[in-house]
Amino acid sequence: MRTDLFRLNGTVERDPAIDAWMKEHRGELGAIAHEWFEVMRKCGDEVRETLHDGCPVACLGDAPFGYVNVFTSHVNVGFFHGAALPDPARLLQGNGKFMRHVKLKPGTATDTAALDRLIETAYSDIKARVENG
Repeated sequence: MRTDLFRLNGTVERDPAIDAWMKEHRGELGAIAHEWFEVMRKCGDEVRETLHDGCPVACLGDAPFGYVNVFTSHVNVGFFHGAALPDPARLLQGNGKFMRHVKLKPGTATDTAALDRLIETAYSDIKARVENG
């Protein structure tokens, strides 16, 4: 496990800036982002959140594990340690050293069970990193 985890200052239990962000991103794309950020929020009692680089980020304390972001025609559900996550459904995209994302488009089927598992696994992963780091 890495001991030099990326940390974010100013995480809170419920960030009003994220609620404002959600109101700015209405329509199908906003609904998709909201749905999946709610899944992240419900991962555990220690989930905190903040806006980082202009998008909602879910953290365990101050250690981020997931985010959502709305683009012109899709939504990214991203993971800060996505490269380390098991992905048997092959949903993850990207080739960065650590981060990966799932691209969701309106009208395109999503393997919701697999994405739920990725979010749960990302939360468990960051919890292990924080506790063992």
